[in-house]
Amino acid sequence: MTMKPLPLTEELHTYLVAHGSPPDEIAQALTEETIALLPEDARMQVAPEQAALLTFLTRLVDARQAVEVGTFTGMSSLAIARGLPADGKLTCFDISDEFTSVARRYWDRAGVSDRIELRIGPAAESLRALPTEPYLDLAFIDADKIGYPVYWDELVPRMRPGGLIAVDNVLRGGRVLAPRDESDRAIAAFNDMARADERVDLVMLPVADGLTLGRRR
Repeated sequence: MTMKPLPLTEELHTYLVAHGSPPDEIAQALTEETIALLPEDARMQVAPEQAALLTFLTRLVDARQAVEVGTFTGMSSLAIARGLPADGKLTCFDISDEFTSVARRYWDRAGVSDRIELRIGPAAESLRALPTEPYLDLAFIDADKIGYPVYWDELVPRMRPGGLIAVDNVLRGGRVLAPRDESDRAIAAFNDMARADERVDLVMLPVADGLTLGRRR
């Protein structure tokens, strides 16, 4: 008999966040500033429990070399950088100077800016410029949804055995079951592609808007 999924009410979500590692004052301030500055785009910021999970996973795989595609105002990069050792490196790819200028301030405030390199420009081109050998320990994809297959194909060969790729927004608010627009259809197609990729072990988690974890074999 299959267990039915538990509905995550607002009250239960609050309880869930409160019983994990809570956001500290820096992460909380970043959330509040993002909402104040960018109310229409603030939903692009990762959820508190997702940020905690990214730090947890970074430490779990003992990551030293990490990549992020899609930085926005910096919550996910802050979380990953905090999980890296002092000599670790996170390379971030984004197209917005405006959004990432917020991120830079919070990296400085958290004392992790020396671990982060930000590259502004189309991510696909920048990823192709990375070393081609399998050296990455962790990668996080959270950018334009249509680009996901390209980012995946560029990153998987660069992951070391046991390296982890995390991919955000893989449920699209449930619309992967009945796509409404080009981004919905792109994610539904990406999910099928990732599932068929024999280079990785895959699990999809109902965290925030859906998070796929791929472990390089």
